[in-house]
Amino acid sequence: MIANKITAVTLKIASLLIACLISMASYAAIEVYDFDSVQQEAQYRGLIEELRCPKCQNQNLAGSDAPIAQDLKQKTYDLIKDGRSDGEIRAYMQERYGDFITYKPPVRPSTWILWFFPPLLLIILLIGWFWQSKRRQLVASGESGVTVNSTADALSVAEKAELDRLLSRAASDDKNDHDITSLKDKK
Repeated sequence: MIANKITAVTLKIASLLIACLISMASYAAIEVYDFDSVQQEAQYRGLIEELRCPKCQNQNLAGSDAPIAQDLKQKTYDLIKDGRSDGEIRAYMQERYGDFITYKPPVRPSTWILWFFPPLLLIILLIGWFWQSKRRQLVASGESGVTVNSTADALSVAEKAELDRLLSRAASDDKNDHDITSLKDKK
């Protein structure tokens, strides 16, 4: 009896959740704009693909469902219906929303860092890489004036005995910090 009531309540809750999820799809915005010509529609599609949504950051107006994107689509439609050119519409949008509204900001002093910093950084990194590799070649060939001692002296008997003592002590030592030096060795 109680199991039947729990099952019935569970089914009602599940049905309610499914109904809510299905009804969410009805809130999706459907754009219906009536254009006078195919050229106006092509102009509109091109502009909303090119202009960036101010809220969504890296999404164009065509792919954004943000309220400001809907407003900008409507404004773009209105300007096209008024007979404005692409350049006039871009200028209108840039005047109100700044250079961020377009994916291709104009070259001016305020955008120089966007245009010139990445290539300049690449050039500096390449010069540094070439300089470093050339320096290594000179050191390896011995032409740099820096001498590298490639022959190491063999360990003396006392040094070898000390090394063996430290290694055997490290192997038998089960401490967590693996400190192989004693207080006497640290002094």
